[in-house]
Amino acid sequence: MEEFYRQLFERQQQAHDMPSNVRIWEWARDVFRLLFPERNAKKLLTLDALKASFGLLQNELFDLLLSSRDCADCDHALIVEHFFARLPELYDLMMEDATAILKGDPAARNLSEVIRTYPGFLASCMYRMANQLWLDQVPLIPRILTEYAHERTGIDIHPGASIGRHLHIDHGTGLVIGETAIIGDYVKLYQGVTLGALSVDKLFAGQRRHPVIEDHVIIYAGATILGGETVIGHHSVIGGNVWLTSSVAPYTTVYHKPNTEFVHGKSIQ
Repeated sequence: MEEFYRQLFERQQQAHDMPSNVRIWEWARDVFRLLFPERNAKKLLTLDALKASFGLLQNELFDLLLSSRDCADCDHALIVEHFFARLPELYDLMMEDATAILKGDPAARNLSEVIRTYPGFLASCMYRMANQLWLDQVPLIPRILTEYAHERTGIDIHPGASIGRHLHIDHGTGLVIGETAIIGDYVKLYQGVTLGALSVDKLFAGQRRHPVIEDHVIIYAGATILGGETVIGHHSVIGGNVWLTSSVAPYTTVYHKPNTEFVHGKSIQ
């Protein structure tokens, strides 16, 4: 037992070289709440108070980076400056995602309802913040943010994925978007969709292994699309429970029947 305790103690020391997952998540949550006061119980009464709150979050991100051994070689100040300089653009992307849900879901009554209640909106917002940090080569923190969103929503989006404008995640539970997936604009994804790799062998690390989804594509519940060479052409519709490992042309409809898939009524392998 003494050796076991010693090993655990050594891991305890190593663990404190990284800010806690909760602290990292709370930072992102507080950014989210300032962007969307519908999610914030605290009302800010002046413009100066709003600016001061963002200033505190800038300082907090700097401290998170500074206290992380994994980010010892990061240019902390530049990363913070870049993230907050891009925040207006990220906010516009988030608002477009909220608008996509409002326009695409008959059950959504207004933007406030989407912002306050829709898990797909929360997941896409956390992805967009995490992706910005990922693009600035911040280690681990982006994964922590998207995994916390995964834990809360059941929606698993890797921060390395490339996702365009006007994303609509409908329901979303069980949705998986892999690291090298590329998703265009005006795409709608339902629950249980997997945009995955044909192989999870470590030999493929760092290579493109997830599909490309072009603009204006709808993918219905339970569909699985695999492979780095698989391209779903723009304005296509992929039906529920379809399994695809090969590309389909633009304006294609693919639907599932037992033991086969059909494109416009023709059987495909």
